[in-house]
Amino acid sequence: MAAIRVQTAAGAYAVELAAGALDSLGEIAARALPLSRRVLAVSDTNVWPLYGTRALESLGAAGLEAAEAVIEAGEGSKRLATVERLCDSALAAGLSRSGAVVALGGGVVGDLGGLAAALYMRGVAHLQVPTTLLAMVDSSVGGKTAADLAGGKNLVGAFHQPAAVVADPETLATLPDRELAAGAAEVVKTGLLGDRELFEFVERRPGDLLARQADVLLEVIRRSVEVKRRIVEADEREAGDGPRALLNLGHTFGHALETLHDYRGILHGEAVSVGMVLAARLAVALGRFPEEQADRVIRLLAVLGLPVELGAAPDRGRLFELMFRDKKSRDGRLRLVLPATIGRAELAGDVPEAAVRRCLDQSP
Repeated sequence: MAAIRVQTAAGAYAVELAAGALDSLGEIAARALPLSRRVLAVSDTNVWPLYGTRALESLGAAGLEAAEAVIEAGEGSKRLATVERLCDSALAAGLSRSGAVVALGGGVVGDLGGLAAALYMRGVAHLQVPTTLLAMVDSSVGGKTAADLAGGKNLVGAFHQPAAVVADPETLATLPDRELAAGAAEVVKTGLLGDRELFEFVERRPGDLLARQADVLLEVIRRSVEVKRRIVEADEREAGDGPRALLNLGHTFGHALETLHDYRGILHGEAVSVGMVLAARLAVALGRFPEEQADRVIRLLAVLGLPVELGAAPDRGRLFELMFRDKKSRDGRLRLVLPATIGRAELAGDVPEAAVRRCLDQSP
């Protein structure tokens, strides 16, 4: 089992990455949570029927008493009302301050389970057990937890680092193709902002990634986690203009697009794909990014089956307004993460609003 150690001011934890790691969940949990004997397993209606029994058996074999809380799958559940229900479930399960939450699922489950853990009794431990590619390469690592508001995505949350992350690529065998491609968007994003070799690896083997070839999955997950580890260790809480903001490449456009769609009909990774295309085109227009590299980004996203056009339906003016609700905006000024070259991005606080409007208006 490959363990990637993440060291933050809040503490150190391991990202355990290996085929079959789910069956070692109990052993890992007992090691990471030496004081816990009772846990609440949080999952959703898609994942629990597939992997809930295995998770409970592994936890039970390690001497952990586990209750379960299953939420409705989908972004629509990512509300504070769901967090309250999870805290009520923790109380009903008898979790004390020494208890823990085990979040088994994709990004929504991870965010909600982590936020409930951050709030319940002013903070209990939690484990992230991601079962989607997107969660494995991005949302399960770094301690960000969140819920959505009607006016925007991830506007309520807390930094709460996990006690451990257990990533089993074998769970991706049951992931729908569209969800796998959405996760691949975050892999491309990670390569574009911080690992040129990762980007080029996906360029060479996009078909193998989509075919879930084991060695390719392990490589893209490992490299993505390494990039995130490096950035989170340098800037745990996204302070000021620190490097953690770079992880939001494509997300200012993407989050606004998700909100515009009311979180329906478009997956997070798909919105990020469109957001990366817009960021790349804007960077080209501003002379910050070579056009031939932007073409490579757009071509790779398209090969992965991801959307690369904004489309005719979205209201460009409304999309522009929603971008100002993004957490990276400051004092009424829009700050954007833009690619500088494949493998490096930069936070730009001097992008003219007119240029952003033109980018949106001219996008197919």
